Amino acid sequence: MTTHHDTHGHVGHERAAGPDTALAKLLELDGEVLASYYSELTGLLAGVSDPAPARILDLGSGPGTGSFALARRFPAAHVTAVDISAQMLHRLRKQAFAHGFANRVGTVEANIDEPWSEIGEGGPYDLIWAAAFLHHVADPDRAFARAFEQLRPGGLIAVTELDFFPRYLPEDPGVGRPGLEARLHAATNTRPPHEWTEQLRAAGFVLEERRPFEVLLDRTEAGPSLNAYAQGALAKLRSHATDVLEADDLAALDVLLDETRPHGVAHRDDLRVRTTRTTWIARRP
Repeated sequence: MTTHHDTHGHVGHERAAGPDTALAKLLELDGEVLASYYSELTGLLAGVSDPAPARILDLGSGPGTGSFALARRFPAAHVTAVDISAQMLHRLRKQAFAHGFANRVGTVEANIDEPWSEIGEGGPYDLIWAAAFLHHVADPDRAFARAFEQLRPGGLIAVTELDFFPRYLPEDPGVGRPGLEARLHAATNTRPPHEWTEQLRAAGFVLEERRPFEVLLDRTEAGPSLNAYAQGALAKLRSHATDVLEADDLAALDVLLDETRPHGVAHRDDLRVRTTRTTWIARRP
């Protein structure tokens, strides 16, 4: 939960007050557009959970994308959502009330890098969920060790990482040179993929599965929020690309992000979501 500008692997967890609103909206759109992916992932967890989890911990919950997916999948469970951002948790509580989860999704404002005294009050947990988050903590090994302590014997931890931001545009978006989005990703995705297998084992977990998910959704499958989702994600990448992308590509990207232009992402009907995510599922013996 440290504050920095790592764009690798997810839609960001910067915690300054300014970016929180835009980030929260993007994370909420992620849950809407990729609803089928979240359903598949939580279904996988349901298949390996025995019995079904009653107490779930969502680390780095943001506005609750994972918390609500888990609450839907496990209707008898109580979810404890942990985040360092009061604004994120405020949005989460409003959404929990709106969707009828107010009695089943609670929040804890805490820094994962600090002692887990308040987090531990809801444990021991049956399932711990950490989506696109653990690479942000100062000491992941310590976080895995604490997660191990908070799980009941036989409980599961599910850690997910994104390869990078999704892609949305066709090869030739009709603005600038073809291949703009590929160059944008190459310029801003400069870190190696995250790999948690050995850290999980070192913490005492037994790896059950390492599952890659390839997500490919057309406009019909992604739903009406696709344009806003693509607009938000590309705008976030644009904020990191000023010093690493050629001037003509930056200009083309600005045209695509201009909601008044006919080629703008906000109005296009040729967008698709293409991304890959990897989940590690491990059990406390």
